[in-house]
Amino acid sequence: MTGEATLKEVIARLAKAIEALEDAAAARLEREQDYGEAEAEVQRMNADRARLAQELDGSEARSERLEEANKEVSRRLVTAMETIRAVLDR
Repeated sequence: MTGEATLKEVIARLAKAIEALEDAAAARLEREQDYGEAEAEVQRMNADRARLAQELDGSEARSERLEEANKEVSRRLVTAMETIRAVLDR
């Protein structure tokens, strides 16, 4: 019976080892999937960052144009006010 008992023990140990290997393989696959998802998220974030940077550049350019237009309008208003004062002072 010891040979049969030893064989049963070996088979049980082998089954445990196979189960542990399957668990390790499943955990590895899960980690790889998580890594893939994280990598995809990083790529989406980089794309968003690039889009936002482009929008910011466009907004800054528009702001500069508006600031220049504001200065021009202000200059013209000052000129118009000076002209009106000159006419009124006559």
